[in-house]
Amino acid sequence: MIRIKITKVDKTNDNTPILSNRQIDEYAHAVMKDYKPNLLHEPGTFSFEHFIESYLGLKLLFKDIYTDDTENPIMGRTVFHDSIVQIFDRETMNIVDEKVRANTVIIDNAVMNDDFKGRAKFTGIHEGAHYLLHHGVYSVKRTGQICCRRENVENFRGLPQNAEQWREHQANRFVSSFILPDSTFIPFVHQLMRKYNIFKRSIILGRNDDLDTVAKHLMPEEIADIYGVSKSAAYIKLFKSGFIDYGINL
Repeated sequence: MIRIKITKVDKTNDNTPILSNRQIDEYAHAVMKDYKPNLLHEPGTFSFEHFIESYLGLKLLFKDIYTDDTENPIMGRTVFHDSIVQIFDRETMNIVDEKVRANTVIIDNAVMNDDFKGRAKFTGIHEGAHYLLHHGVYSVKRTGQICCRRENVENFRGLPQNAEQWREHQANRFVSSFILPDSTFIPFVHQLMRKYNIFKRSIILGRNDDLDTVAKHLMPEEIADIYGVSKSAAYIKLFKSGFIDYGINL
């Protein structure tokens, strides 16, 4: 397993790593090169369970994680040292405190629904990213764990406003670069654009209904199928990579 070399941290905010997007992208590339180098040359998918357990060496559990906010449920937890996690026991219909060993990733059972397979993969790698990038933050915290809610995973909206949001941004950036590496993603999108007879650098939304359908549905669906991600993750990557443009000067 390749560890990232963190040279700068924000000492006023729990030693949150100070990392540029480029640094995160390069690290994600290095980890994939060490894990499954063929996926840097040919688009494809992999098992997030295998990555967490075999590559990172973490224990992986699937539980009904208790949440106090059903509108923004907890999708995953990473436990850095022996801790107590609240689990909903469906047999007794009670909330129970469960002891969880250090170096454990917990994925909520609801995320594993067949309708959310792509999101399950993103969530799993997101938790793994916290372990890789933020071990120095959470391993020394009293709680020794981090919980990631729906709003944290696959969320690339706006500029982070605090240290926690920066850590979530870093984790999401790692996942996107790791699962959808530019070395295969960009050529694959170019191939798709030729397939749909699009010969421009990007699709500007709102100008042509047919092109909007390609950008919002057809291309994300094909990307999601090849890479094993959610349609929303594919769409966000298209936008972040400049293949989709809202045509608005901000």
